Order: sequence, then C-alpha cells, then structure tokens
Amino acid sequence: MNYRVQPVPQVILDDVRGAQKMLSGVSRVTAMEGSRHLTALVGAPVHLKCENLQRTGSFKLRGAYVRIAGLRPEQRAAGVVAASAGNHAQGVALASSLLGVRSTVFMPVGAPLPKVAATREYGAEVRLEGQVVDETLAAAQEYADRTGAVFIHPFDHRDIIAGQGTVGLEILEQCPEVRTILVGVGGGGLAAGIAVAVKALRPDVKVIGVQAAGAAAYPPSLRAGHPVSVDHPVTMADGIRVGRPGDVPFAIIGELLDDVRTVSEDALSSALLLCLERAKLVVEPAGCAPVAALLSEPERYAGGPVVAVLSGGNVDPLLLQRILRHGMAAAGRYLSLRLRVADAPGALAGLLGVLSTVDANVLDVSHVRTDPRLGLTEVEVELHLETKGPEHCREVARTLHGAGYRVMG
Repeated sequence: MNYRVQPVPQVILDDVRGAQKMLSGVSRVTAMEGSRHLTALVGAPVHLKCENLQRTGSFKLRGAYVRIAGLRPEQRAAGVVAASAGNHAQGVALASSLLGVRSTVFMPVGAPLPKVAATREYGAEVRLEGQVVDETLAAAQEYADRTGAVFIHPFDHRDIIAGQGTVGLEILEQCPEVRTILVGVGGGGLAAGIAVAVKALRPDVKVIGVQAAGAAAYPPSLRAGHPVSVDHPVTMADGIRVGRPGDVPFAIIGELLDDVRTVSEDALSSALLLCLERAKLVVEPAGCAPVAALLSEPERYAGGPVVAVLSGGNVDPLLLQRILRHGMAAAGRYLSLRLRVADAPGALAGLLGVLSTVDANVLDVSHVRTDPRLGLTEVEVELHLETKGPEHCREVARTLHGAGYRVMG
C-alpha cells in the first residue's frame, strides 16, 4: 500500500504463534474449500477459508479467547463485559464460559433474536441497551467503569489481533501456494492479524482488505494517515459496519496490507447467493465481502491462487430472506414490470398465456384501476416474475413487445 502511517505494529509473529498454541483444542482448524465457479471466473485457483464453520459461527472466538485467557487472576474474578450485535458477543460468551469467567454482553435493543438467544446459551448475561451500537458500546463502558469488569474490545487490542492472526497461519499451512488473500475489514482486527502472520512468513503474498462501500472508513483514513470516522455507515453487512478503524489494527494495516477495496450492496448480495447455491455454505454478508470483490473485478486476481476468507455465517433468517431476494434480483433472476391491458374478461389470461410461452414464473400480480392516467377501458397490471437470468429477462420483454403489449417500467 502506498500510504504510510506510524510504524507501530504492536503484534508480531511470535504473538500469533503463541495464540495458536493457546487455541489448540479450543478453536477449529476450519476447512479450506475450492470453488470451481470462482476459479473459472477468475482464471486462477480460488479457495474459501470457511470461518463461517468456526465455533460460534465466526472467527471472533479466536481473539476473544486469547484476550480473556491473558487476564490476570484478579481481572478474571471481576468478570468481563462486551458490546456487540452478534459475532463478538457469541465469541466472548463462549470464551468466558470455557475459561470459567463471568461475562456480561450488551446488545442493541433491535439485535436479531437468534443472536441474542445464542449469546445467552453460550453462558453470558445479555443486557439490551441502546438503539444503535454506539449507544450499546457506551452502556458497556459505563458498566465496566462502575463494576470493574474488563472491557473486551472487538478489534482494538493486541491479544485480539494475535488470536485472529491464527487464521493466517492456517491459510499458509492449508494453501502454501497462495498468492493473494482477500479478507473483509470492519474495525480491522482480522485483516491486521492475518497480515502480521502472512507477511512475516511470506512477504510475497498479497493481503487485500475488502470493505462495504457504504461503511468504508479505511480508504479515507489511510489517505489521511490516521483513523477517520465515517458518519452513519450503511450496509447490510453488519459484521463490518464500523464507522472508525481501531488504532492498533490501523497501524498494522497501514504498514502491511497491500490494498483496501470496496464492494457494492449488489455485489454483497450476489456473493451471498453464490455461496449458498454453488458452495452450499451459509455465509453472512460481511463474510461474503471477499467473494463480492472477486465477482466485481475477477480480472484483478488472475495472477495466482486466491484465498477468500469467509469470516462468519451468523445471519438472521429474516435478513437472509431479504438478501436472497435482493441477490436474485441483482443476478437477473427476478423481473418486475408494469403494463396496460384492456379492462375486459380474458385480458389477464391472455397476458399470462404469453408469459407461459417463455417459461416465466409469475410470483405476484396486482391491478390498478383508479389511476387518472388510465383510459376508461384500461387497467394497469404489475407483475413480479421469476426468471433464469438477464438474457431470459430480455427475452420476456421482447416477447411482450412482440405480442403488442406496452411495457411501462
């Protein structure tokens, strides 16, 4: 990367190796799966590092366990506290239970119920505070100040980064021929940890961060040379929806990462759909960011084997349903259109008959008769169709035009 910040990498390879020993028998060595579809698209071997199959469903257990295991006895006795909407909450809860430490986790009032339930089941006391994560974080910090509990930051601590860096060691062991590693970036703990491990052992390997375009705090921060806040970050990828880089990971990323790239919401939803359909893997939007980067610019990664880190798989079923619809629409698998037909018996049946000739599956039909722009004998029909891709959408439109229908939009 061309940007230089103060060279203060506070985590070194020995820290990551020590974390790996500490995590032996605690975290899983997650699978590395090849992707034929992405390999064909990129023109080079693509492998998926499946941290979505990690205990608690994400990489977060690694850092949380190392951080809590490193506490002094009196700190453990005081308990720990964290603030999170999901993955970090579950990582802290399980790590604390395994180490016999009392944990309290603050979550936003609107946190998905499955994530709240899972955090409780892992052994934490859950408190719902605040409408947004910043309010939840403030509540957790106030609790730490008041009770003496140790606050476990999700990314801005050297022990957290060392734990996350064990993913990098596993990648080099499982795919020694790797040339490029793609990893999602929120606060930066995972990317920083992977970069520390990989660059120390294989400086020739490129480590590239990926952020959602609507929550991309790293590019302006790197240009400025210090962490810069992004007001109101917006993205479906809640796992990387972080408004400001962490100070510790920022210093490491500025020194060691080769680039930080951004992806659109359409690319994220398409990536989630691809992981589900082609790889048979449930991956949350944040975990799909590296795949979204491959889909967006496949030609940039043709130089050698690529590993995309699927960082987590904790996605609320209702959100998954919406994202899948969005992903199918972005992939040309849905078509919505409006047209006008005669307000007469058999007109709708005739329209549906035309659609049946091109094998378009009708999902929904609605009528509008009261629009003043309509003629006295007209009705506007809105159709939602399931299609087979962009070319099929164009075929449907051509067929309708050929049958004399005027498509309004």
